[in-house]
Amino acid sequence: MILVNLLPHREAARKRRREAFFVALGIAALAGGLICGAVYSWYQAQISDQQAKNTFIKSEITRLESQIKEIAGLQQEIAALRARQGAVEDLQGNRNLPVYLLDELVRQLPDGVYLSTMKQDNQTVMLTGVAQSNERVSELLRNLSNNSPWLTRPELIEITGKTLALSPRDQRRVSNFSMRVSLKRATDVQKAATPAGPAAAKPAAAAAPAAAKS
Repeated sequence: MILVNLLPHREAARKRRREAFFVALGIAALAGGLICGAVYSWYQAQISDQQAKNTFIKSEITRLESQIKEIAGLQQEIAALRARQGAVEDLQGNRNLPVYLLDELVRQLPDGVYLSTMKQDNQTVMLTGVAQSNERVSELLRNLSNNSPWLTRPELIEITGKTLALSPRDQRRVSNFSMRVSLKRATDVQKAATPAGPAAAKPAAAAAPAAAKS
């Protein structure tokens, strides 16, 4: 006996395929939504974390800027204190400069040279006097240039010849001169003398073993 299926099986199969397609489409949409939500949440977490880091960095920058301002203020205070200390040291050292000046002039004046006037303006000293000859003036310039720790850079301004009458029968030829010389500060002299101590101590220390060997 032959059985004939009169039901619309093609329509039923098409309906089943349509339903499967919509189910698959829904599952894909749901999966896509879940993935998008997960990615969005991850990005939001990253953004929040970066914002927290930015906030922390800004707070640290603000704190460091305040510390830098404090350090700058301290540096200014230290510089001011050093300037005051230097001024006090200069005042204490320069207080004895006239004594050092007179002492150096006594030491460096060669025989036959006599000073008539002396004027100090800050660190510049003007000297005028009389010398028995031009060679005496040259010797004074050499002494002030090379032998004095307090006087430096002597500069001859003028030298003129003059006949000096000691008596009606005794007349001598002398040289009137004027010169300018710089007077060092006490702090400069101390700085120049400070390295001499260690430098002098090294040869002494080196000489001690040699003396012991001998």
